[in-house]
Amino acid sequence: MDTERFLFVSADAALITDLAWQVHREGHDVKYYIEAESDREIGDGFVPKTDDWRAEVDWADVIIFDDIWVGSDIGTGALAQELREEGKAVVGGTPNTDHLEEDRGYAMEILEEHGVNTVEHHIFHDFDAGIRHVRENPAPYVIKPLGEVQNVKRLLYVGNEDDGSDVVEVLRAYKKAWGHRMKGFQLQRKVEGVEIAICGFFNGNEFIDQVNFNFEHKKLFPGNIGPQTGEMGTSMFWARQNKLFTETFGKLEDWLADEGYVGSIDINCIVNETGIYPLEFTPRFGYPTIALQEESIESSTGEFFSDLAHGNDPEVEVHNGYQIGVRVVLPPFPFDDEKTYDENSRNAAVVFETESREGIHLEDAKNIDGQWRAAGDNGMPIVVTGKGDTMHAAREQAYDRIDDIVMPNMYYRDDIGERWVDGDGDRLQAWGYLGP
Repeated sequence: MDTERFLFVSADAALITDLAWQVHREGHDVKYYIEAESDREIGDGFVPKTDDWRAEVDWADVIIFDDIWVGSDIGTGALAQELREEGKAVVGGTPNTDHLEEDRGYAMEILEEHGVNTVEHHIFHDFDAGIRHVRENPAPYVIKPLGEVQNVKRLLYVGNEDDGSDVVEVLRAYKKAWGHRMKGFQLQRKVEGVEIAICGFFNGNEFIDQVNFNFEHKKLFPGNIGPQTGEMGTSMFWARQNKLFTETFGKLEDWLADEGYVGSIDINCIVNETGIYPLEFTPRFGYPTIALQEESIESSTGEFFSDLAHGNDPEVEVHNGYQIGVRVVLPPFPFDDEKTYDENSRNAAVVFETESREGIHLEDAKNIDGQWRAAGDNGMPIVVTGKGDTMHAAREQAYDRIDDIVMPNMYYRDDIGERWVDGDGDRLQAWGYLGP
């Protein structure tokens, strides 16, 4: 394709640095804007920057937003919609698709209105009312905070007790510790099965044929224990529009077309032998999922997103096997502690024992005179990926690459992809979800 001009806009945590870098390396003209002052150094030395994204709108052929800006006066969905109405080619959402992530109750309403299965769920704005509900309807539940604190990942709690007693105790604790900020929460009946996310790419009119299926690993430690994080790693594969897709996004295609949504949209589900049960939407890029998707797209990334933004049907080529991505982090991730970060992680050097940078993707990193360093204050400098004909081969490649990285105090999960090998893949196949 001809060289195009891409404007990347990040409001919060510089979440599309690697995508901007990839498109820049393909020879396109790139300008990258980061709103958050503490994150503005992220991507320095890798990607050309701008201090005023609005001044670059007329320059850009394609504009790409990263997040939905939860809690802001205006979300990127409204900005993307406004720019599309002005005739710009934009990857981004709409106010209503932003609302899917901001308001879990609204998300469930949209699913139900379009005939998609949902898990039993209830919204509460009073802790005592939620506690009464669990006592009157004893069962395991998942607590999902609403509003501004929903991004405090450690507040999500998955109950284990059949009578819900642990959920009651957690709600009591949250009332005392978070009652001033946690204005509401969803209680979702816990469902056993395989957790899988279905990720489609929408061009404003329809989904492309290739669908990405991924498995999140949100707990900090191997074995899926410890505090919730945004993500510690992802395993995935691509397939055609199978039953998992048709029973979820297949029923929402017309709604998304009416909205004019453009970009990646993900729906996380629990599936078992009785059905598919959506849990929540991610109407934006997932992180670090987008880095892994880039790795597995074997055609031009820039052309792919340009086609999406212009409403075309991209001719995308993807890796036919399996892929994994591992987030390599520094203290005090996933917590905020400025003193700990300053003493252990700020400006930490990322040292490579080989010349190869295959499978190495940027998160919060900068390049100073050829030396990669941690940037910002989040402690997530890089993502390392691997791919192969089997999930085992993908794991082996990714962890071999990590072995060639030296970064003081770094840590990561060493079990990304094991769930698939240990039986998730067999269960999905036995339940008939992976066929055409």
